[in-house]
Amino acid sequence: MIRYLRLFLTLGLLSLNTLATAADSIVLGMGCFWGAEKRMGELPGVVDVESGYANGDIAGDYQAVLALEAAIKRGQGNKRNHAEVVKVSFDPAKVSLETVLARFWESHDPTQGNRQGNDIGTNYRSAIYTHNESQQVAALKTRDIYQAALKQAGRGTITTEIAPLKKYFKAEEYHQKYLKKNPEGYCGLGGTGVKYPGATPAKAAAPVKPLDPKALNLKRQLIVFEAEDCPYCKKFKAEVLDKWKSAVPITRTFSPQPPAGWTLEKALFATPTIVLFENGKEVSRFTGYNGEQPRFWKWLGFHLLTPAQQKIAFEQGTERPGTGSHLDEKRPGVFVDPITGAPLFRSDAKFDSGTGWPSFFNPVAGALSLHEDNALGMRRVEVRSASSGIHLGHVFDDGPPPTGKRYCINGNVLKFVPD
Repeated sequence: MIRYLRLFLTLGLLSLNTLATAADSIVLGMGCFWGAEKRMGELPGVVDVESGYANGDIAGDYQAVLALEAAIKRGQGNKRNHAEVVKVSFDPAKVSLETVLARFWESHDPTQGNRQGNDIGTNYRSAIYTHNESQQVAALKTRDIYQAALKQAGRGTITTEIAPLKKYFKAEEYHQKYLKKNPEGYCGLGGTGVKYPGATPAKAAAPVKPLDPKALNLKRQLIVFEAEDCPYCKKFKAEVLDKWKSAVPITRTFSPQPPAGWTLEKALFATPTIVLFENGKEVSRFTGYNGEQPRFWKWLGFHLLTPAQQKIAFEQGTERPGTGSHLDEKRPGVFVDPITGAPLFRSDAKFDSGTGWPSFFNPVAGALSLHEDNALGMRRVEVRSASSGIHLGHVFDDGPPPTGKRYCINGNVLKFVPD
C-alpha cells in the first residue's frame, strides 16, 4: 500500500496535503433543514452542508415525505418516514467531530421528540445518523455530556435518535441554501440556551443569563424571547417594538429561561415568543410573528381591557350615551389607544356635541383608519385605531369648524394622558 501511495505522489496524482485534509461527513436532523443548514454552515471548518432526507422507508422527495406524514397523523401510515436532515461535510484538521456535534446539540432543542419550533411530525425528529462505529461512539458520548448539562439546567431528557445511516437522499435544489436565497424564510431553531460543556473550539458565545427580575415589573411584564439570526424576531422589533408606546413594560432576551423566581407554563419552542407575566407567573403567550400586528394587539388587548371594553373594541359595540369615560375631561393632554398607547386625539380638538359621547373635530395625524359600515340599515363611516385596529366609533359631517367633522368616540376605549 505504501508503495502505491509513493507512486501516486510521484506522479502528482495525490498530495500529502490532500491526505491530511480529506473531508469527513455526518448526517444530522434538527427539525426543518433550512435552519439546520444555516446553523451548521456557519461553523468554522465546515466545508459544505447539504439538505436531504434520511432513514425512511419511502421515496426520497419532499412530496412523498409530506404525504406520508399526513397519513401518519390520520393513523393510516404504516411506513417509517424520512427525517429532514443535513449532511455536514467538515475538515477534521480544522474542526473536530465533537465540535460539530456540540454545535448540533446547542442549535436546537433535542428534548422535544418529533417536533422543532412550529414544525411537528416524525419528519422533524432530532437525529444523528453515523457512517461508522467511531462516529456512533462520539455521538453517544456527546449526548451523555449534553444530557448532564441539560439536567443541571433543569431541562428534560434527550430524545435524539442515534443510529447508523441506512438511506440518504439529497433534497430538491430549491431547498439547498434556502435561507441564503430567502433571508426572511422560516427558521424555528432556537436551542435550549444550554451550552455544550467545554465547546471551546467552536468559540461559542458565553451562556446568556436570564433577565434580572429586579429590573422588571413584577405586577405585569412582557418578555420577548428571541434567538440569534431569527428574521421574525427582527421583523417584530421593527414593526412593533421600535414603535412601542404601550403602558405595559416590555423587554427582550436571548435566554430561553424566565427570570429567577418567575415561571413559564411550558418550555418555549419557537421564536419570537412574547410572554405576559403577572406577579412572576406566565398568564399568556404569543408564539411566532410574521407581520400579524392586529392579531398581536388583539391578544394583548384581551388581557388589558375589561369585558365591556372588549365588546366595543373587538365586537364593534357601543356604550350607552352618557355612560362612557372622559365625557367631561377638559384638561390639556392626549387621548391614546388603551392597548398600544398611540396618540389618537388631542384634548384641544374635543368639543361638547351634546350626544353623550366624547366628540372630536380633528384626530392626530395618521392615528385612525376609516371603514365603510352598513350595519343596522345605516350607511356610516367606522373609525378604528390605526395602531391596534380596535373599533373606536364613527365619524359624521356635522362637526364644528375648521374641519366640519364629528368623531363620535366610545369613551371607554380611550385612555387619557394629561400633559
